[in-house]
Amino acid sequence: MPACHLLLLTWVLLAARVRSQGWRPCTDLLPLDLLARALPNPGQAPPPQVQMVQSRGSRGLRLAGTTASFPASQFFTNCDDFPAEFSLVVTIKLPRLRKKRKEYIFSVVDEGSDSLVLGLCVSENHLQLLVTPPGVSGRRRMSFKDVVLDDNRWHTVVLAVTGRYATLTVDCGLPLELKQVQSFPSTLSTRGSQFFVGSRRRMRGCFSGLLRQLVLLPGSDATPRLCPTSDPSLAELSVPQVLKSTPLQPDSHGPEYPYEAEVRVTLGSRPPCLGPEQGQLWLDAQNQRLLMCDGAAWRMLLQKTERLDYVEDYQDLYTSSETFDLEVFSIPSEGLFMAAANRDSRPGSGIYQWRDGSFHLYQNISTKEARAWKHFTISDQNFLVVANSREAEPELSVIYRWSPRRRRFLRHQTLETHSAVDWEAFHIYNHSFLVVANHRRARDSNHNIDSVIYRWNQVTKLFEVNQTLPTSGAYDWEFFSMGTYHFLAVANTFDGRTTSISSTIYVWLDGHFQPYQSIPTVGATDWETFQIHGRFFLAVANSQKVPDRGPSLYSINSTIYELNTLTQTFIPFQDVLTHSAVDWEFFTIGDEKFLVVANSHDGSSYSLNSVVYRWQGYEGFVPVHSLPTFGCRDWEHFSADRGSFLVYSSATSRLSKVFKLRTY
Repeated sequence: MPACHLLLLTWVLLAARVRSQGWRPCTDLLPLDLLARALPNPGQAPPPQVQMVQSRGSRGLRLAGTTASFPASQFFTNCDDFPAEFSLVVTIKLPRLRKKRKEYIFSVVDEGSDSLVLGLCVSENHLQLLVTPPGVSGRRRMSFKDVVLDDNRWHTVVLAVTGRYATLTVDCGLPLELKQVQSFPSTLSTRGSQFFVGSRRRMRGCFSGLLRQLVLLPGSDATPRLCPTSDPSLAELSVPQVLKSTPLQPDSHGPEYPYEAEVRVTLGSRPPCLGPEQGQLWLDAQNQRLLMCDGAAWRMLLQKTERLDYVEDYQDLYTSSETFDLEVFSIPSEGLFMAAANRDSRPGSGIYQWRDGSFHLYQNISTKEARAWKHFTISDQNFLVVANSREAEPELSVIYRWSPRRRRFLRHQTLETHSAVDWEAFHIYNHSFLVVANHRRARDSNHNIDSVIYRWNQVTKLFEVNQTLPTSGAYDWEFFSMGTYHFLAVANTFDGRTTSISSTIYVWLDGHFQPYQSIPTVGATDWETFQIHGRFFLAVANSQKVPDRGPSLYSINSTIYELNTLTQTFIPFQDVLTHSAVDWEFFTIGDEKFLVVANSHDGSSYSLNSVVYRWQGYEGFVPVHSLPTFGCRDWEHFSADRGSFLVYSSATSRLSKVFKLRTY
């Protein structure tokens, strides 16, 4: 019995000793700033290859040509194992990568064997986490596809790993989840290993972009610590202090880094604006404005504050036949163009180029009662798609591609449509889409038919059916984004019986569009989305009220809706009396915001005033200019070398008109 008591006492003392020591993880469960650890200590000069670069208003480090590293033992002080659950937070800006090129953001390399223990690398449309489990030949890959990080923009990435699951969040967007066959190793030894930032110890695969943040957070998902935020592409968990201080006034206690700003300012006449000039500035001293090149056109950054004074008649544009729609667009190195959707098939619809301060016919394209044009780009290629509405089976709408060699639009693809009246083009992540508004089927005059969303196939270079959505006399599609969410709004006009029907807003979830909100409309023909001081608005053009009995009404209210941030739905903000409204156009002059409506018919006449409304805060939009129009169908606002303009098309006359917006 005494021996039993002695054994029990010994066990209790050992257990107490173990409890007194407590379990300790390999490292503190706090954010570990890998980038800051790889930089020199205060007082030490940085390697000459390390440069601090300011781009798009934020600073990062360019590490090309150097091997910034430190021993893993500096982090893992209690044991040698890499955390089995962790998050990696990375903020990078990376130019376009060549195909099959892979660059390491960081790596853990065994010093003795020079073998890779762990590595995070990026390639074209891919992000990979590589790991070499103990006792296993070969590496495992956690590969996230269709992730575009090499677009020369800042992105903040959170990669959270726990067990068999890996979750990737880019710019606080929707998370992408991977489920692995095997769990992340629970004992991944880092004994005798080095962390390498921006490389894999070798010159090959060095990171060529800018690195602003590189943080390891053991034990948890870092996403809730960063998101939501006002600037998701630059969300911060831990950024080295040297990237926050003013580079022109360096901290006297810290190292001085060679400083470079990725900005060049050009004076004088208009310089070229192509891919190499993206992000560069042009100071137009004559017009007192500062512009930035977006790779295709010069965009206004700063300008002497202008106010709209009056509108003057500028150009009479006679088209080949009545015009239902206008599309203004730019082609790099070619200039400003406008596509007119004309009724007659011969000579078809006209493409006009802006030369010497006015539009001139550039190309005719054969169309079939064209109702709309849409310009879009895919991988620096320019396309135009036309909505043909002639009711003859089969009805075909056509996509045209710009040929730089021939300097013309050439037929690229035909798609079957049904009395198509509108196209909308949009991008979600790195995928390109088109959606058509099918208004009515010819063989049975049925308005309740599907409209179709097409997706671009990168292999065949053609659009393929991606999704169909039920619509009723669809007349217009409007794509817009709010935060990380993407929406499509359809203007339903007529269901075969009445125009008092609902139009639907769809939201992109789980790879396709789902109904989000239905809004009562009356012969809806157009949606226009815009923002004012962080507030989201949608304006609908209501064209006519066709009741079950009685005459049609053309003078009815069109409505402006505002997003209610509490209910996350659009609610009525303002009603505007319109006369068979068929289009809204939002534009800005200086700090002022405007809407112009296309009034087309009041029941007795097509000769009506279309009205320009100005935003006046609490009062909403108030009328400021009335412009005489005839059968007005579409408004487009554009800026050119001689100022700011409005152009409208007439669906009842060959005459379209360009107006100049005089400012002071």
